[in-house]
Amino acid sequence: MKRSCKRVRLSSLYMEVLAVALLLSACDSSDLVLKDSPEAVELAESWLIVEQGTTSGVQESDADVDVEALTALINKQNPLPEGYTPDDLVYPEVRFIFDDKIEKRMMRKEAAQALETLFAAASEGGLPLAGVSAYRSHARQKQLFEGYVKRHGLEKAQTYSAYPGTSEHETGLAIDVTGADGSCAATDCFADRPEAEWLDKNAYRFGFIIRYPKGKEHITGYKYEPWHLRYVGEALASELHQQQLTMEEYEGVFPVNS
Repeated sequence: MKRSCKRVRLSSLYMEVLAVALLLSACDSSDLVLKDSPEAVELAESWLIVEQGTTSGVQESDADVDVEALTALINKQNPLPEGYTPDDLVYPEVRFIFDDKIEKRMMRKEAAQALETLFAAASEGGLPLAGVSAYRSHARQKQLFEGYVKRHGLEKAQTYSAYPGTSEHETGLAIDVTGADGSCAATDCFADRPEAEWLDKNAYRFGFIIRYPKGKEHITGYKYEPWHLRYVGEALASELHQQQLTMEEYEGVFPVNS
């Protein structure tokens, strides 16, 4: 017995995923029909083919997103265009937990300059910081996400890692940070460190927000990440901080996990 599933409009960056699902399915001229076996259904749903014409990882918004805007909302509903790479990436002059001059040190120019000012202020306050990971190419995000899925399964992986094409790291406007000693880098224990408290109270002054705040997991689609900073410019950062809003709430979009 077979059940019919509507075809999904996917960007070309997900075509390889669609191909995997098609290998386990049969198609007629209008519908994608999954073989009614648990294995086939689970794989296809995990890799973006879901009933009612939606996707489990990327639910495309009808709104056009200006991805060059510093305030662009990038999430599971608003993916980056195929092949997007920022054209103004630079290396911020700040400490990282590694010495190599590689792509994950880079950020877009304005964000990098603001980061330098933020790091200087934190150091003056007695809480020096270090970068963990900033820009991430699409290929690297794909590699990471697939690794997390294999390790923890799709359901858990998508609570802390983004599908390729939907990661803020790919914009060059986001960075994961930690204390200068490198401990608790991108791990839950960072929430209990004084650096996290300082960032929560002060990041907005430099144009950054805590992108995935505590208590808003059902809205952002991701668990609390006090280390994940997103540059949006001082005006928007101040407004979001004062009103305690996520970018999704500010834009008035539906929660990612509804």
